[in-house]
Amino acid sequence: MRILLIEDEKILADTLAHVLKKQGYQTDVSYDGESGLDNALSDIYDVIILDRMLPRMNGVDVIKGIRGEGITTPVIFLTAIGGVKEKIAGLDAGADDYLVKPFSTEELLARIRALGRRKDKDIQETNIISAGSIRYNPNQLTVTCNEEEVKLTFKEAQLLELLLLNKNKILSKDKIFDKVWGFNTESEITIVEIYIHHLRKKVLWKNSGIQIETVRGVGYRLKEESQ
Repeated sequence: MRILLIEDEKILADTLAHVLKKQGYQTDVSYDGESGLDNALSDIYDVIILDRMLPRMNGVDVIKGIRGEGITTPVIFLTAIGGVKEKIAGLDAGADDYLVKPFSTEELLARIRALGRRKDKDIQETNIISAGSIRYNPNQLTVTCNEEEVKLTFKEAQLLELLLLNKNKILSKDKIFDKVWGFNTESEITIVEIYIHHLRKKVLWKNSGIQIETVRGVGYRLKEESQ
């Protein structure tokens, strides 16, 4: 699970990020509302944790900006103001949950797990993603080709899912890198080429009926061979 934490109190933000990473969550941090919204609009996150009082743009406006772009990522709203009106304003703007400061990290983690279970339920109700002879189960992260299992690493599965969901569309290397590896990573963008190469070797030779085209100078596109 990938989490975006938008919090201007640096000590609190860095402490929470450390806790989240220890729990196995990929975590990016923004310290103001404008950069937080910019990161959120990449639509690569599973959960967003958002403070209400932020410099450059307040939390309510950040949520409105996220929802205004049609992004449905669950948002946990953090607020030091526990009044009913403030809570209603956050929820009406599009937040899925809220916590009043000060809060325990255990409670925050429980809220994240609850939103994760809700997302898993949504995924379970989603049809298998397919192209050619490829069938991808987003819930179990399993891939079959002509009914034979294809063993992929977690990142390879994420990359394949992204390509399948954007079938016939050109995806830039930057877009793929942001979606699969996120912003806070030590990897270089050349990792995209390496994983595309691995994915082609594992999937395409099995008469999959798909191809991953290189669009020179731009990125990649997954197409079905019959098209």
